[in-house]
Amino acid sequence: MRSVLFDIPLRGSVELGPLGSIPIFGFGLVLLVWLLLGLGWGWIQYRRSQRGEFDSSTLVVWVIIAGVIVWAPSKESLPIYGFGTMLFLAYVAASSLGALRLKQRGIPGEFAWDAAIWIFVTGLIGGRLFYVVQYHKKMFANVNSLTELFLKVINLPDGGLVFYGGVMLAPLFFWLFCRKKGLRALPMADLLIPLVFVGMLFGRIGCLMHGCCYGDYCELPWAITFPPDSAPYSEQVVRGYLPDDHSALRSLPLHPTQIYDAVSSLAIACVTWAFHAYRRRDGEVIAMAAILYSINRFTIELLRWDETGKFGTSFTISQWVSFGLLAAGVGFLVFLKSQPAQRLPLACDEPHSIRPAVA
Repeated sequence: MRSVLFDIPLRGSVELGPLGSIPIFGFGLVLLVWLLLGLGWGWIQYRRSQRGEFDSSTLVVWVIIAGVIVWAPSKESLPIYGFGTMLFLAYVAASSLGALRLKQRGIPGEFAWDAAIWIFVTGLIGGRLFYVVQYHKKMFANVNSLTELFLKVINLPDGGLVFYGGVMLAPLFFWLFCRKKGLRALPMADLLIPLVFVGMLFGRIGCLMHGCCYGDYCELPWAITFPPDSAPYSEQVVRGYLPDDHSALRSLPLHPTQIYDAVSSLAIACVTWAFHAYRRRDGEVIAMAAILYSINRFTIELLRWDETGKFGTSFTISQWVSFGLLAAGVGFLVFLKSQPAQRLPLACDEPHSIRPAVA
């Protein structure tokens, strides 16, 4: 577990000799470098706008980061969280692979980065909202004002994302993105869905570093333990498995469900990536991904200890959603089987001739 990787001091300055000193953060050196990078980015966007490829979502992210740089000196230091770092690596890895896949099919690779912004941000929002609804009693137990409520909702460093929340929200914005770019959403989703699971690989490593999404008691050789300042340790104290004076040095050994999920996510990414070349109809890769992930998530939930049963059953909320996703995936696959075998081009402006399906 490594919730905080390191701290960056925010109130330092750089000496420039006779010119005096300049703050590192705030209206200082980092902002200057960011503005210079922004000028270069602006020129690239200008060139792209001439080809009708400009996307304003990237500008929003750039402005947000600039605002964070200016706001930074309001604190003594900036903690770099392991979970946040893994989310960033997930975005970079998925976007890079997506750009490669699109370029191989004659679509500008920049579209993958733009799509990733839409999916990443809306996925975070959906995942956070799902978590807030699921754990609202625990989150808001000691909230006494709207300000505290708002801070609790946006406090991602403390953990709290549910993948299924992103699954419910991100597809709508992905469809809007494809519509805006003149791309067919279903063939695009088939092509890019493996990258969602590449992102999950990094995300689950982030969960392990943060200490969330932990497993049940385990006596296997690869069982892991957590320190006293972790959620698993605190939960075991509350349930009476550890002394309440925190005299135990580590938690009881648990299943490394975060690692299980990371490895299975990589496996699903590989399977859906390979299957894409053999699909007979647009949408088959999406259906396969839904079926594989719902089975995977249901199984891993059996080994987790951080969720309780819902609706008077032993099934967790994620297992109930898994039932729905499995039914949707199987139903969609059955529907596709009733349709003619065809694979349409990614771009809507390409001729409507049907690309031959693999025999």
